[in-house]
Amino acid sequence: MPVEGAPGAGGVRTVAVVLTTVCAAVWGLTGCGGSPETENGPGPGSTPSPTATSAKVELPPTHAGFDYQIGGAYPPPAGVRIVSRDRTAAPAPGLYNICYVNAFQAQPGDEKSWPDDLLLRDANGETVVDDDWDEALLDIGTAAKRKRIAARVNEWIDGCADKGFDAVEPDNYDSYTRSDDLLTPADATAFITLLSRHAHARGLAIGQKNTVELAGLRKKTGLDFAVAEECGEYDECGEYAAAFDDRVVVIEYTDSGLRKARAAFGDRLSIVRRDVDVSTPGSDGYVRRTR
Repeated sequence: MPVEGAPGAGGVRTVAVVLTTVCAAVWGLTGCGGSPETENGPGPGSTPSPTATSAKVELPPTHAGFDYQIGGAYPPPAGVRIVSRDRTAAPAPGLYNICYVNAFQAQPGDEKSWPDDLLLRDANGETVVDDDWDEALLDIGTAAKRKRIAARVNEWIDGCADKGFDAVEPDNYDSYTRSDDLLTPADATAFITLLSRHAHARGLAIGQKNTVELAGLRKKTGLDFAVAEECGEYDECGEYAAAFDDRVVVIEYTDSGLRKARAAFGDRLSIVRRDVDVSTPGSDGYVRRTR
C-alpha cells in the first residue's frame, strides 16, 4: 500500500478455501476441533491458552456508527462510535478506537528496514511482492522467523496500547494467498496467534482483517472481531457475522456494495462506504456514506 493506512487487500479478491481443507492445513490430522500447538510447544496443556481474551479487553460494540480513517485522521462525523486509524495517529477521544498495523507485509520502501532473511524470497532469491500495493511480503514460514517478525510488530502494538487505543487491526492476514504458494494458512494462523496473545496481554482486542476463509478458526487464533472490506460486494458478510457474533465492521468501496451490505445486514453490522484511498475530507475523491 502506498502509505501506512491505505487498505491492504480490499481490492484484491481471492477464491475462498473450503474450510475443512484449511483446517487440515492448519491443524493437521486433529481437525478443527483439536488443540493447536503454540509457537512455544504443545498447546494449552503446558502453557496458558494463546487465545484466551483478557478480562481487561473491551470488544467493539455491535451495529454502531463506524468510520474508517486509516488514510488520515479527522474529526469523526456525528453518530460515529467506532473509528479505525493508523498506528501513527492518535485515538479519537470518547470513541472505540481500532489501531491499524501492517503486520504481514512491509510498507513500500520500508522493506530495507527489515533483515534480508525476513523478507519472503522465491527460488531465484527475489523478494516476493504484493504488486497491487508494491509491498514486500514478510517471511512467516517458520516458527523462528515468526517470533522475530512478531517482536517488531508487537512493538507497534505496544505503541497502540500506550496511546490509548482499544483494539488492533493487523492487516494482510491473507498475504499467504499472494505468496506464490510459499506460505500457507497454517503460517498465517500461527503468526496471528502470536499477535493475539500479545495484544490481549496489553489489554487490546484484536480484529481479523478480511480472509473470510479463515474466519471459522477465530477462537483458536484468539481473534475478537472482524474488519471486512467489501463483504457486501462479494456476499461474505454472513460468514463474518456468524463467526464473530455480529462484531464486524464493514468497509465498502462501491455504492452497490454498500446497498448490498445494508440490505442484508444494515440492522446488525457496523457499515460504512469509503473511497478506496481512504482519503480525508476536502481531498479529491473523498467519499463517506452510510446509506
